[in-house]
Amino acid sequence: MKPTRLSTLAVVTLGCAAITWLLLRSVYQSLPPLPWTGMPALLVCAAAEAGAGRDLKRRIAGRPGTKPPDPLLVSRMLVLAKASSVTAAVVAGITLGFVGYLGNQLSAVTPRQDMINAGITAAAALVLIAAALYLEYCCRVPPTDRSRQTDVNLSADR
Repeated sequence: MKPTRLSTLAVVTLGCAAITWLLLRSVYQSLPPLPWTGMPALLVCAAAEAGAGRDLKRRIAGRPGTKPPDPLLVSRMLVLAKASSVTAAVVAGITLGFVGYLGNQLSAVTPRQDMINAGITAAAALVLIAAALYLEYCCRVPPTDRSRQTDVNLSADR
């Protein structure tokens, strides 16, 4: 499985932002106000993933006082990281679409509050993307001494 690319997440975010902005042009007036609850939920997920990544990295490295992780656990954490980074990119795109649409409607109370909620939620989604990428990075197995020795021998031959 290849690492998640930042360019993929950026395309997903920008695509969702554009689609949301286009949809809001016709349906915003009929929508209820945006809730503020997205931000804490995303930040709790980000904290959990960052904590899991830190613990998993210590266990994979074989630090004293830790036991090696189950390979199935590592693969599940990797899938969680990949899924949450893409999901957070979608959420960031949707909320940035709201921010883009509401940018020139700040004189009214509801659009101003919706823009604030969308902006804060977009920031929380970016934090979740960072935590998910960190967890994905922590799932990597460090090279063994044998592969390091082979790398050293190959570079010495040049």
